[in-house]
Amino acid sequence: MIAQEQIPTVLDHPVYDTEGKKIGDAKHVFLDDATGRPEWVTVKTGMFGTNESFVPIKDASVVSDHLEVPYSKDRVKGAPHVDVDGGGHLDASEEQRLYEYYGIAWDEAWQRANEPGDRGWARGDGDGTAGAAGTAGLAGTAGTAGTAGMTGTDDTAAPLGDAMTRSEERMHVGTEEVETGHVRLRKYVVTEEVQQTVPVRHEEVRVVREPITDANRDEALSGPEISEAEHEVTLHEERPVVETRAVPVERVRLETDEVTEEETITGQVRKERIEIEGEDTGVARDPGDGLGR
Repeated sequence: MIAQEQIPTVLDHPVYDTEGKKIGDAKHVFLDDATGRPEWVTVKTGMFGTNESFVPIKDASVVSDHLEVPYSKDRVKGAPHVDVDGGGHLDASEEQRLYEYYGIAWDEAWQRANEPGDRGWARGDGDGTAGAAGTAGLAGTAGTAGTAGMTGTDDTAAPLGDAMTRSEERMHVGTEEVETGHVRLRKYVVTEEVQQTVPVRHEEVRVVREPITDANRDEALSGPEISEAEHEVTLHEERPVVETRAVPVERVRLETDEVTEEETITGQVRKERIEIEGEDTGVARDPGDGLGR
């Protein structure tokens, strides 16, 4: 558990989970009215910090410039929703729901808060007779349970004088890079039928008869006059032969192109309004001063 004097070092600082992942930034610290000790811390989560989740601060610890809590990021983001702006008050039913979600024994916590001398869990009526369970305290000070809002102030703060500061939230939109998918190249083999015409040659026998002439008489009469004889001729032909060779034909690669598109982001911002109370003194009001009537 963190001490009262450590609260200013927690607010608006990062909060990390058990795996060292950033959950968000600490925004409010809620004090236990029965003990005055820090009981809960709210963490802004989401891409633009639009969600605010309650986390028990009992087993949290301040490490360097951030707060570490013994819960995972997903568990914190899934905590029951409680309206932080609803008067800065965490009533008993809401706190019980949070205790049960985080696996903390509600009965033991209730008994601790109702020990003799404690003020119990009842909502205060403003007269100091009873304390409100889980009221957001003023960070960094003691004895200020029951008020939510400013950091580093107490009930004895100096008067504001004749002027006050009006503040408002401004929306700052950023971008983050996330994975949207994977594309890969895969090469596989297919077999296709290919037809190609190729000329082939072969030999055929043709009988040639020549009359006896003076030119071939000696060769024709070189053998016996009457005899048997054979003459053999070998025939040849060409046959197609198929041979395949692998040759490179092209190179294929993946490239990414960056495309910029316009997207409209809608968010919520809070503004402070200042009202003038009392009799109408005829004071002129600037339409843009944020004063409410």
